[in-house]
Amino acid sequence: MSHTIKRYSDTLRRQVVLEYESGASIPDLRKKYGIRGPSTIPRWVKKFGKGIFRHEVVRIQYADEIQRVAQLEKQVKDLEAALGKVTLEKLKLESILEVLQGNTPEVVKKNEQRSSDASATKSGNKVNGE
Repeated sequence: MSHTIKRYSDTLRRQVVLEYESGASIPDLRKKYGIRGPSTIPRWVKKFGKGIFRHEVVRIQYADEIQRVAQLEKQVKDLEAALGKVTLEKLKLESILEVLQGNTPEVVKKNEQRSSDASATKSGNKVNGE
């Protein structure tokens, strides 16, 4: 098995380091320029880089902030679960209503609220009165 050794020009090396210092990631640069070695670009950065701190986001939190975020994330999950249950219940009730309206459209009205005793009496009166 033959092993190919690639030599990169100083111009290419400096271009890669410049892009890295501008914010490009090492995996993206390796892919873009076809560089296989995982330690090649970091070596170039040490050699040709300006030694500046890359512009990366660093987030500093207090312990109580971390706990609050975890608490809020849990609350979001709980609310999403509750919303899912309510949505399923709503769909179930709407399908039951459609079936009832299909069977007896004159008795069941969508926005009408009745107690179970009153609905039996009123529906019985309607049927008898017709």
